[in-house]
Amino acid sequence: MAAATKNKLVAVAIGKDKGSQVAMKWAVDSVLNRGQTVFLLHVKLKVQGPPSVSLFPPRSNRISEETGDADPQSIKELFLPFRCFCTRKDIHCQDIVIEDTDIAKGLVNYVAESAIEVLVLGAGSKGGLFRRFKLKDIPGSVLKGLPDFCTVYVISKGKISITRSSSRSAPPYSPLRNQLLYQASSKTDAEISSPNAFASKGVQRPPFDQSSQISQTDSSFKSPLPQRNDLNGISYGDLSQFNIDISFVSSGRPSAEYMFPAFSDSFDMSSTPTRLSNISDADSQGYDFGRTSVDTVTATDISYASSDGSSSASQPVEDVEAEMRRLKIELKQTMDMYSTACKEALSAKQKAMELQRWKLEEERKLEEARIAEESVMAAVEKEKAKYRAAIEHAEAAQRLAEIEAQKRRSAELKALKEAEEKNQVLDTLGKSDVRYRKYSIEEIEAATEFFSQKRKVGEGGYGPVFKCYLDHTPVAVKVLRPDAAQGKSQFQQEVEILSCIRHPNMVLLLGACPEYGCLVYEYMSNGSLEDRLSLKGNSKPLSWQHRFRIAAEIGAALLFLHQTKPEPLVHRDLKPANILLDRNFVSKISDVGLARIVPPSVADAVTQYHMTSTAGTFCYIDPEYQQTGMLGVKSDVYSLGIMFLQIITAKPPMGLTHHVERAIEEGKFHEILDQAVPDWPVEEALGFAKMSLKCAELRRKDRPDLGSVVMPELERLRELAEDQMPESVFYSDGPSPSNSQDSVSQG
Repeated sequence: MAAATKNKLVAVAIGKDKGSQVAMKWAVDSVLNRGQTVFLLHVKLKVQGPPSVSLFPPRSNRISEETGDADPQSIKELFLPFRCFCTRKDIHCQDIVIEDTDIAKGLVNYVAESAIEVLVLGAGSKGGLFRRFKLKDIPGSVLKGLPDFCTVYVISKGKISITRSSSRSAPPYSPLRNQLLYQASSKTDAEISSPNAFASKGVQRPPFDQSSQISQTDSSFKSPLPQRNDLNGISYGDLSQFNIDISFVSSGRPSAEYMFPAFSDSFDMSSTPTRLSNISDADSQGYDFGRTSVDTVTATDISYASSDGSSSASQPVEDVEAEMRRLKIELKQTMDMYSTACKEALSAKQKAMELQRWKLEEERKLEEARIAEESVMAAVEKEKAKYRAAIEHAEAAQRLAEIEAQKRRSAELKALKEAEEKNQVLDTLGKSDVRYRKYSIEEIEAATEFFSQKRKVGEGGYGPVFKCYLDHTPVAVKVLRPDAAQGKSQFQQEVEILSCIRHPNMVLLLGACPEYGCLVYEYMSNGSLEDRLSLKGNSKPLSWQHRFRIAAEIGAALLFLHQTKPEPLVHRDLKPANILLDRNFVSKISDVGLARIVPPSVADAVTQYHMTSTAGTFCYIDPEYQQTGMLGVKSDVYSLGIMFLQIITAKPPMGLTHHVERAIEEGKFHEILDQAVPDWPVEEALGFAKMSLKCAELRRKDRPDLGSVVMPELERLRELAEDQMPESVFYSDGPSPSNSQDSVSQG
């Protein structure tokens, strides 16, 4: 707050009450800065007459003539503690006594006319300044009457009680501000000599106190009069040594009484006004350093005291009058020159201030232009950086597009080459392959009664499946559907795999008709695992012993495919519908038409191989393989985990892992088991379910290894099932022969 009021006119209303002292202390601590000038305002009540202002304590004769009730010594004592306090705090102060019949009105009028910018008042006073108006709210009246350019602080008990901030700036021209500027400019002049100069001439200096001066620095005035000793030995050229004290608050003209105290003390002041200036004489624009009239001075009004105390009556009256006239003329000339110099100094000061303001404004504009230029340059650099980044991004995208185009061209060429090779292999196999029995289309048509509907036992993605007899052996014939998208490639893949490998849990390929894409398998009388879990044809439910044994057989067959030499095989479409059961419920994996041969280096190193397109059945396909196209042996492990959960729950695969996990967490695992089996070993089934959930993890790296982790647990469960399996179960749990004829479905 003090920094904000550093260059403002600050005034403190003082009186004899304690509140004024508290207000003064608060102003020095919170508002004023070291070396700043504060104006001490004191309102002296008068019964009648217009308000008047004095910048210094009035002399005793004035007090008695104007008010008749003021004690100059008491006023001096009133200002003394405030001046001492300001001196200790390195604050300049000026004492101003305002005479008015109303305290609030006097303060408001003086603040308005002098353009005071900050006024500090004390609140809660019981005497002193507000003694006669103790029932009146003087701070409130002052707040209502003050102009809006003045900020007011009412202090009570060392804190702000009421405050009102200014809403506009003060008038540019203030009498007190101009006075301070003039005093600052006069500091460069020669200092006025001490009061001993008056004593050396035998002249008595007028009795006014240093505290009544406008500032702590005395004004210096040098008289242009020549050095001359009069008849009594007084040197009028020494007038420059007089201490000049001029009031700038009233009329703006210097007072002859204070410029020449030796003359004024010897004059008869009864015929002249006791005050040469009054607040009503001030104009609203500043001060007019005009002429000072001394026309009332006559020869009979002045008496000189010689240095030895002798009288000057011996001089002729005519010489004295001539000397006085000459002195009067010189005095008028001197005052005119002084007034002109003051006006020129004030004008120069104002011009300097205007130039300084213009300079600051230009500097501000230059700074704003510089900041704007810097911001524009920064924006330009930013846009350039964005442009460069966009160009680099576009170039990188173009390079990536070129690389992808090359990859696509390479993939297309590779696919075309593979297709040609497959066609060649297919043609070769169709002509000279001896790894399987070749059947003619006539033999197959005769066996199936020309593909009669009564021989049809199932339908898959490859085509329909018919049951018939070839070579006096029951077989299942899978016929390629003409509109099958990848039927030819699946036929070739299945022939390649099943004709080269043999495993007790892999379906046996008996022969084929390559010209028409017909495959001849051994007949599986108990149909698919999906049919048995869903109790199709009112078949009996599989016992838990059969289910554990089937799970172990499927794991063993899948591990056999993964360990095929020299190249591992990934089934890619493992599901209950592709697990067939013979008359003794021995499970065998079928439909290997979607199986892929993974290069050995890939299988041994990273266990995954990038595929251009995914294949399989929804809910059983590996999520990571579906998203990335990266195929590996653990893609089958995911399908195996989903199928294992179906074996023990007989529920659909959609969301099955979530349901099983929640049942385990809530301790209701026994409720999610297939209720068609009453004698589940819950603990063993729980371990089997947890292992299946690990196999069905979303991330491939979180799934266990089939050979080292899954198969040992499956072998343990199979041994448990075989130990507790009744002898009759192997042959009595199968469906009736009539039902078994319709239960086969080939995927």
